[in-house]
Amino acid sequence: MRDQAHQVAMNMLRPISRKYDRAEHEYPQELDLLAAMIDGLSESGASSGAGASGVRRDDREDDGSARNGTNLASVMGIAEMCWGDVGLLLSLPRQGLGNSAIASVATRDQQERFGDVWASMAITEPNTGSDSASIRTTAVLDGDVYVLNGEKIFVTSGERSDAVVVWATLDKEKGRAAIKSFVVPKGTPGMSVERLEHKLGIRASDTATIRFEDCRVPAANLLGSPEVDTGQGFAGAMATFDNTRPLVAAMAVGCAQAALDLTRDLLTRAGVEIDYDRPAVAQSAAAAKFLQMEADWEAARLLMLQAAWMADNRKANVMEASMAKAKAGRMASDVTLSCVELCGSVGYSEAELLEKWARDSKILDIFEGTQQIQQLIVARRVLGLSSAELR
Repeated sequence: MRDQAHQVAMNMLRPISRKYDRAEHEYPQELDLLAAMIDGLSESGASSGAGASGVRRDDREDDGSARNGTNLASVMGIAEMCWGDVGLLLSLPRQGLGNSAIASVATRDQQERFGDVWASMAITEPNTGSDSASIRTTAVLDGDVYVLNGEKIFVTSGERSDAVVVWATLDKEKGRAAIKSFVVPKGTPGMSVERLEHKLGIRASDTATIRFEDCRVPAANLLGSPEVDTGQGFAGAMATFDNTRPLVAAMAVGCAQAALDLTRDLLTRAGVEIDYDRPAVAQSAAAAKFLQMEADWEAARLLMLQAAWMADNRKANVMEASMAKAKAGRMASDVTLSCVELCGSVGYSEAELLEKWARDSKILDIFEGTQQIQQLIVARRVLGLSSAELR
């Protein structure tokens, strides 16, 4: 599966990468064929459950043995695809972060109903960024429907997707526990795409602002349980992140690997020898820097694999998912910019894709929880403190 993903990245994504970076907001029609291929593999079982729909925790009985399952397959496949292009990977139909949310928290009936839907995820609001618990979008029950009101920004694939997974609160006074997610199909009266953002990177992926004004959504579209459990707190909603953060780490690992592979080739052509049998201090500055970047990349990759493997084996991975996201996001930004620097004018120009990867990588340190928020989550776990005790 990993090798197939790499071939797709090399033969289908790389050739159109620059084209859709320049044609911001233009939908890559070439992805329709690729999406159909992925759907076929998923239906046949050949992809081992990889992809956005494969991140649900395994419901089989735990026999005590270790397993490499769908989460591990997903991060490995995504890393290879992002070796091709992160923006195009984010533009793939039915592989959005909303699909991961559905796979993570939906009931079995909901998974069947929304299985063929391309879903984006709407969390961030104009006054709510890293603190997802302060969401102001409301969902009020009116008979057998919920009425949604609010505004969401930075919605990845917000214009192109078939539906949006919207995070909203059922009762502001009950705090975090009242935040639920709803599947809102496109075309639902009261939902409108206000604008598309112009961005530094991942330009092939559309990023939308969406407004909800008295938007009526069937009660059955509330993902998971409608009960507000103040004892559980925010755990139900945040369970989505435990699965999606390793996926973002995988995007970072793949993008950084692309930059390292090309930089190694360019350095070799320039006569710079990278010797793995000699200490870095005994080599040229460029070779020493490259060895340090590779070590940083390997650390991020191992953290990513650990977080995904723990999910496959029913182990709590809140801290590990945040560690993987924090390490990989920062690593990708550092590595891609350093590769641009090492390659000089070739790295800074559009002669190669290095400058594009440097632009694309920055978002991976920001969305799905910023670097600072990940460090805060890790600190709380290490110190045994609650969110109220450590802000």
